[in-house]
Amino acid sequence: MLTPNELSSLKAELLKRKKEKLEGLEATDYYDTERAGVHDSIGELSNYDNHPGDHGTELFERGKDIALVEHTEKEIKDINHALANIDKGTYGKCEECGKDIPVDRLKALPTATHCIEHTPDNEVSHDRPVEEDILSPPYEKFVNDGKDATFYDAEDSWQDVGRYGSSDTPSDFLDPSMLDYNDMYMDSDENVGFVEDIESFVATDISGNNIQVFPNVIHELYEDRLDSEDVMAVTGNLGGAELESFDNDE
Repeated sequence: MLTPNELSSLKAELLKRKKEKLEGLEATDYYDTERAGVHDSIGELSNYDNHPGDHGTELFERGKDIALVEHTEKEIKDINHALANIDKGTYGKCEECGKDIPVDRLKALPTATHCIEHTPDNEVSHDRPVEEDILSPPYEKFVNDGKDATFYDAEDSWQDVGRYGSSDTPSDFLDPSMLDYNDMYMDSDENVGFVEDIESFVATDISGNNIQVFPNVIHELYEDRLDSEDVMAVTGNLGGAELESFDNDE
């Protein structure tokens, strides 16, 4: 049960927030949405000479302004609802179960009308954009997601784009082993277009015959690695005297 002092303090906070929200809307002319059109808000007399990309930017900004207005108006609506509950004497009671809402919750969220167990905002939406109902790969979800595809797939295309930089690179992925700026992107060490190294330089016909090798950088590294492993295999089976003799012969 709220004490008179707590109720008075919460009501004052609600009135203060309502005043701030209303003044903010008036000061920004409802985030410039009261104007007739987008070109009015940017001070243009005509849109004829503007690039379509510029129009897209302004359309995005106008959509953001509308969202801000809707968000602010929703806050004002919630404040008015809470003030009405104070006048009715039901403020601080959960509208679902009737239990007292903890004072700490009301101090953090004065517009709360439900306890934490029955708040309507405790569910995380997993709704997908409606456009995905008609879009197909690669614009929806990728058909090979989660699979080790041996061909150039969606993940490879993202890695190709990622090498040119993103909001996460390069500072957020500081790796001392990276010696090239172009490698400072996510999964830069993954193979592109193949899974195993050998698949990048070995090919066969449709029947698995006529094996051919196409030399490339990975092929050179592969041969160097095999040579090193062969030496280790030989020296690993030699005793101390034999190893010294092997070294001298080399």
